[in-house]
Amino acid sequence: MTSEIGGRSVETSNRDKIFWPRTGFSKGGLIDYYEAIAETMVPHLRDRPITLRRWPDGVEGPTFFQKNAPKHRPEWITTVRLGDVDYLRLDEPAALVWAANLAAIEIHPGLARAEDLDRPDFVVFDLDPGPPADVLSCARIALLIRGVLGRDDLEAWPKTSGSKGLQLYVPLDGQAGFEQTRSFALAVAQELERDHPDLVVTAIGKGIRKDKVLIDWSQNAPSRTTVAAYSVRALDTPTVSTPVTWDELESALERDHASALRFGVDDVFDRVAERGDLMRPVLERQQALPI
Repeated sequence: MTSEIGGRSVETSNRDKIFWPRTGFSKGGLIDYYEAIAETMVPHLRDRPITLRRWPDGVEGPTFFQKNAPKHRPEWITTVRLGDVDYLRLDEPAALVWAANLAAIEIHPGLARAEDLDRPDFVVFDLDPGPPADVLSCARIALLIRGVLGRDDLEAWPKTSGSKGLQLYVPLDGQAGFEQTRSFALAVAQELERDHPDLVVTAIGKGIRKDKVLIDWSQNAPSRTTVAAYSVRALDTPTVSTPVTWDELESALERDHASALRFGVDDVFDRVAERGDLMRPVLERQQALPI
């Protein structure tokens, strides 16, 4: 099947193949989702090195990360070199649909743009719960992080990971390098670990994370990526990494309602139609990191 997207012709194949056996959601459904959400999602991908996570046989099959751009890509899909890797750039809707046809269920952009790969646009706090902690546990920690950031007049924008946790994005003015953003994220995480040792850990080892939330500060590095806003996740159902408001986090906590922070593809369309792109401010806001 050939689709015309923004003046580009994109070939898609095997659209009837079931990628999510539990729900019957197909590869074609994945492609259609990315085509429909592309105008909202691509601004969060544009000009960035992109890592694809691919599941050629659907979510119950094997998976692999693809960093190097495929040689068979269309000539209009460009790359950016970081280290010894030529990463894809998904700078337009047609490129995102082309990637979806590769069974790239998850899209993972870098934190810096191609024109200056040493200076990230954000500090990211990736909140990962250790069972039985859950997304509500992450919401509690997100609110604590917001309080610490507020001392420096910094704002953050939250989104669900689409899996178990949350991510907070602190947009920057382009003056700080990765060494500074990484150090800042670690300092915030360690402060909260010191003040709330029953809730927070900063070390990666899973053995110490039972019923606590890992604040993964290490994501703030040139070669690291965080799943994109509006990316589908390869779980048993097609959930989506979805921007949320602080009010929604507080409401979910008050109601003890973890499912209020879990969104599927149809939910995302409804939210964007009603609210627009809740993550748009991270592309526009300029904030100075205290140094």
